[in-house]
Amino acid sequence: MHIITQIFIGFIAFLHLYILWFEMFAWTSRGPKIFKSFPKDLFEPTKSMAANQGLYNGFLSAGLVWSLLINTTPWNIYIAIFFLSCVIVAGIFGAVTASKKILYVQAVPAIIALVLLHLL
Repeated sequence: MHIITQIFIGFIAFLHLYILWFEMFAWTSRGPKIFKSFPKDLFEPTKSMAANQGLYNGFLSAGLVWSLLINTTPWNIYIAIFFLSCVIVAGIFGAVTASKKILYVQAVPAIIALVLLHLL
């Protein structure tokens, strides 16, 4: 169970690292292909806003990776709980304000990882 939990946390960390890359470095090139309903002429003006969001996703990723590197129990669990909770809150907020898809892409995997973490 411990390895499965770590794999889930690692996957979520990787996902947020990908979001960092996408929002900070590929917003204007890949963004229009992914966000088809967003007006194409708004990608360039929102580039710095997207980069800021990407930075926050990077912090989430860093925190989750940090939780995997901590050798001291219960601190690795506490850090993972905190950052998974942040991902869940961000995913729920994104689902309410932007797209329901965010709930399934971000919040649901974090909820599963949090449940697995509590089953350890």
